[in-house]
Amino acid sequence: MSEKRKQEIQRIKELESINLARDEIRDLVIDTKKEVEKDNDLLAAQINDELNKRGIKSIDIVGAIGAGKTAILEKITEKLSKKYRILVICGDITTRVDADRIEKHNAETVQINTGRECALNAYHINQVIKNKDLFDFDLIFVENVGNLICPSDFKLGTDKRITVVSITEGEWVIEKHPMLFKMSDIAVINKIDLLERLGTNIDKMIKDACGFNPDIKVITTSAKTGENIDTLIEALEL
Repeated sequence: MSEKRKQEIQRIKELESINLARDEIRDLVIDTKKEVEKDNDLLAAQINDELNKRGIKSIDIVGAIGAGKTAILEKITEKLSKKYRILVICGDITTRVDADRIEKHNAETVQINTGRECALNAYHINQVIKNKDLFDFDLIFVENVGNLICPSDFKLGTDKRITVVSITEGEWVIEKHPMLFKMSDIAVINKIDLLERLGTNIDKMIKDACGFNPDIKVITTSAKTGENIDTLIEALEL
């Protein structure tokens, strides 16, 4: 085998972590991953059916650590708590810092600590809704673990998905993490109050999001000042 071919194969292995498994168990690893995803998708569909039957709107929010997911949810729940009975499910490795912040804005919260798991899955959400009286809620938000990679593996059974990035992550962040944008209904580019200072190429970020998903709505926001939070709420049809 030529050196060039070896390099090509190595590059493929870098792109797909399954290839890190030993040859003799690689098929098992692939089949197991497919079964896990299949079971999760089935449960997610059941969750969505259950929520829709009860007239509950549901939205999940994904994004990297520090992108501003919790701050945006604080603004949204503050504005909507008089119109909707809101439940917010917060995912994080540990602590209930985010849940406590959101709870101050008249929303009920549930904190899920995932430990070593890097994303919520449909099982986590199902455990919550099984133990809640769904007649008490009109609107459910799910704030996923801070991560732009792992959440793409698991549907949660919500009606819509928002992916949040911020200009502090740089103009390449969407190009580097296309999968979630392909799976999302709305892309939020947050922290635009810092745009003049940072000089991030926000036009590139918008172009990248629309390039990966022509149907996605892109909204620029500042959770700090509240700019365009009303526009986001309108886009969510709330």
